[in-house]
Amino acid sequence: MNTMTTSTRSTHSRGLIAAAILTSLISSFSAVCNAADPTDVRTTIVKYADLDLSTPQGAASLYNRIRFASEAVCSPSGQGDLAAMSRSQKCVKQAIAGAVAKVNQPALSAVYAAKYGVLQPAKILTADRR
Repeated sequence: MNTMTTSTRSTHSRGLIAAAILTSLISSFSAVCNAADPTDVRTTIVKYADLDLSTPQGAASLYNRIRFASEAVCSPSGQGDLAAMSRSQKCVKQAIAGAVAKVNQPALSAVYAAKYGVLQPAKILTADRR
C-alpha cells in the first residue's frame, strides 16, 4: 500500500518559497518590459529664418511647420492600436507646446492658444505721460 503523509508546516513553507520565487520572476519580467519602452527622445529641426513672426501669417506658417514636424516625429511606428494613437497625439501636443515656448514669440503663442483653446495671460499696457 502506498501512503504519503505530508506535514502542513512543510507544505506551507514550500508554498511561501514558491510564492516568493514567482513574485521575483514577475518583478524581473516587468522590469524588462519597462526597459524595452523607448526612452530616447526623437527630435527634428524646424527652420523659420525666412518667416516674419511679428505677422499673423508668419506665425501661422511656423505653427504649421511645427505641427507637421511634430506629427512626423511622434507618429507611431507601425502600431495602429488605440493606445499607440493616444500616445502619438499626446506626444504631438507636448512637442508643439514645447516648440512654441522655446520660440517665445507673442504671435506664435496666439496661434497656439487659438488652436488649443489656451487662455493667454492678460497684458497691461501703459502709456508714458510726460
